[in-house]
Amino acid sequence: MIIFDLDAVQKRTEELEKKSREPDFWKDNEKAQVVLKELTALKKKSESWHKLSSELEDASLLAELAQQENDHKALGEVEQNLREIDKKLKDFEFTLMLSDEDDPKNALLTIHSGAGGTESQDWAEMLLRMYTRWIEQKGFEYKTLDFMAGEEAGIKSATLEVRGEYAYGFLKGESGVHRLVRISPFDANRRRHTSFSSVFVYPEIEDAITVEINEDDLKIDTFRSSGAGGQHVNKVSSAVRITHIPTGIMAQSQSERSQFRNKENAMKVLKSRLYQHYKEKEEEKLSEAESEKKKIEWGSQIRSYVFHPYNMVKDHRTGVETSDTQAVMDGEIDEFIQAYLSKRGE
Repeated sequence: MIIFDLDAVQKRTEELEKKSREPDFWKDNEKAQVVLKELTALKKKSESWHKLSSELEDASLLAELAQQENDHKALGEVEQNLREIDKKLKDFEFTLMLSDEDDPKNALLTIHSGAGGTESQDWAEMLLRMYTRWIEQKGFEYKTLDFMAGEEAGIKSATLEVRGEYAYGFLKGESGVHRLVRISPFDANRRRHTSFSSVFVYPEIEDAITVEINEDDLKIDTFRSSGAGGQHVNKVSSAVRITHIPTGIMAQSQSERSQFRNKENAMKVLKSRLYQHYKEKEEEKLSEAESEKKKIEWGSQIRSYVFHPYNMVKDHRTGVETSDTQAVMDGEIDEFIQAYLSKRGE
């Protein structure tokens, strides 16, 4: 269990507020921004705690009154309120676990279909739906930065910008290979198929963070955006692909009709990927991180989704599993996310 020390948070908040009022506070703009960022995060935690405490106190008072008057309807409302408060408390507890500097940031989530053609492309689209449902349930927002449809069905790849507090912190554990076992809807003989898709999650980089990108190191290609079946969405080459030549890191966008907007989106993704790349390199963990990016095939999955001969979704890192596959595909993946964060925080 994570302990929230309100007194310690308030003491630290007072220290930072005092520092922010010093005459020379803005002499070092970079340090000032770090202080203000920590101050904002601490205030949000305090506000969330006070709000939850108030809601719990109100629910307790309502429960006491309902019991005195033997009001079953009111007791039912109290039970519903307590379930909602319990969920909020769990979310709050897990935000306390998210202490890495990138955790509070927005996220860039990319899905790629793996080996298997139409099968894996359909699976990639199913994962895209699962994550968009989770995003909506979480109260976050998303924007499609890139979308490449499959030839017959599904998608080859898609990139979402996920906006919300701690979006990256919650989603970072979803990076890896996701495996599906089912009776194929594309197989006339109704045989069982195994499909793979990969998910990569990066923190979105704020404008205040400088990532050095030399224009001479960029290769910029334009092409026509295409939809399902190869039909052209635009008659002009509005889609943009940017490759960072020294690292080979690539980003593209074709979701907008404007070439300028697509270039802007592609640069946003490229900047985040380069930031992650250089951060890993600085921490001397690049080789380890690269070794974890296994091929999108059997034996390298982080989670399996089985629809036949039985129903099960199992996370291989934590051992957490459920037979309610429909709920998972409808976006109910918090159980897996929280178990991973808990195990990582041990």
